[in-house]
Order: sequence, then structure tokens, then C-alpha cells
Amino acid sequence: MSRVRSTDAVLLLVAAVWGSSYLAAKTATSALPVLLVLFARYGISAVACFALVAARRRTRRCTRGELRVGAALGVTQAAVLVLETYGVAHTSAANAGLLISLTVVLTPLLDRTSGAAGLPLRYFAATGLCLLAVGLLVSGSGFHSPRSGDLLILAAALVRAAHVALVGRLTARHTVRPLHVTAVQTALGTVLFAVPVAGTLPTLGTVDAAGWAQLLHLALFCSVFAFLAQTWAVQRGSASRASLLLGTEPVWAVAVGIGLGGEHLTALTALGAVLMVAGTYWGQAVERAHRAVAPGEHPRRDAVPASV
Repeated sequence: MSRVRSTDAVLLLVAAVWGSSYLAAKTATSALPVLLVLFARYGISAVACFALVAARRRTRRCTRGELRVGAALGVTQAAVLVLETYGVAHTSAANAGLLISLTVVLTPLLDRTSGAAGLPLRYFAATGLCLLAVGLLVSGSGFHSPRSGDLLILAAALVRAAHVALVGRLTARHTVRPLHVTAVQTALGTVLFAVPVAGTLPTLGTVDAAGWAQLLHLALFCSVFAFLAQTWAVQRGSASRASLLLGTEPVWAVAVGIGLGGEHLTALTALGAVLMVAGTYWGQAVERAHRAVAPGEHPRRDAVPASV
């Protein structure tokens, strides 16, 4: 029982850390260009990951499979974070955390390896509930055209769902070590963002202590710690239980946005928040039950990294 409780506590901490990433990213991008924030986040993460890899004396070298998987996932993850970070810069942290959770119901529709073919009508009802929640969340105080930030977060949710499906497909083909794959991803991301931010790198020298705290939080806690802690917890428990606990991320995003960021929800967006959480949990439950009885299903990792 104590083992289950400790594992659950770690997973809830990961969800809370990921939920806090939206406000941290919003705060960081208010002081620095988005691409510079991403370069710093990737760079710090890469240094931390390679330090951890170097600490493993017998397993330092990446295999060809890890290089291939890390490179492919590095590109898609970078695309997710570009859309997500630009999006949160132009909407509220609470909205971003709620809208990105649409990934949960989009992923099974794109993942051919999960045994999700022929999903029951209940699943599409849950998806419809999430889409209604999206309409309410982007409406703000009244129905109007969605903000650019909301549209970018929705695009990020779609690309993240494709990324998650790709994670399942590639890790089913190759035996890889999560830390090594993450190290490759972060190194590639650092290189990708280094070119467009080359002219603005001196700006990092003007960042104050609070700004560096946000960048370190995004890199070390929301990226490296969250990924490794999630992997540790899933190995000790079940992926389904982990998926449920990590699904509390949007709740934490709202709590952090309101409690620390001074944001607020209108009656419409509050209703949208409730419907989004209910819809994603309903969709998860239906998809999990369907996959459990689907013939010839392939093993799947429910709990996948939301961030680098």
C-alpha cells in the first residue's frame, strides 16, 4: 500500500509540475522572445540529460535505434513546443492547460498500434463533449472568434497527439532507454533553435533571477524531472493508473493560473473547464476498456511525456 501511495504521489507531482509549466512559459515569454525561451529550455535540459547519461559508466553510448528514435521524436516534440509556447503567450495559462488536454481524446484516433480501431460511439460522444468544452473555453465572456493563442494551442494538441502516436509506434519497433532518447531529443532541439536565436543570445545576459528561475523550472522540473519521474512511476505501477493521475494536469494548470497568475474564469469558461476534464476522463475510460478487449491489440504506453 505504501508503495502504491508513493507512486501515486510522484505521478500527481508530475501532473502538478506540468500544469505549472503553462504559467511559467507565459511568464518567461513576457520577458524573452519565444524561440529564445525554447532554446534556453532545451539547452539546459540537454546539459542535465547528458550529465545523467555520463554518470552511467556502463551505458553511456546511445544505440543507433536510440539516435533514430530520438531524432524523429525531437522534431515532432519541437513542433509541439513551438505551437504550445507561442500559444500560451497569447492566451491564459489556464486555457492553455485545458485546451492541450484535448490530446487525450485525439491520440487514439491517430494511434494504429493501440487496438483503438472501431472505437465505440461512447468514445465519439466523449470527444464531442470535449469539442463543446473547447467552444466554451475560447468564448471567454461571450461567443466570438477564438484568439490566436487558443488556435495555436489547439494545433499543438493535434501535433502532440501525432507525436504520442509516433512514440508508441517507434518504441514498439526499437528497444530504447528513455534517458538516452530524451538526451538525443534535447540535443537536437537545442541545435534547431540555436540558429534562429543566434542574434538574440546576448539577451539572456539581461535576464533577472526570477526569469532564470522560470527557465530552470521549465527545463529541469517540467522536462527532465517530470519525464524521468513518470518513467519510474509507470515501471512500479500500471500505465492505466498513471494515465488517470497524469490526466489531472489541466486541473493543476487552472489552479496555478488562478492561484499564482491572478487569472480568472468566467461562467462560460468555468463550464468549459468542467466539461473538458469530464470529457477527457470519459474518453480515457472508454478507450481503455475498448483496448482491454480488442483482439490482437499491441502493447501501448498510456502515460507518455507531455513535455520534453
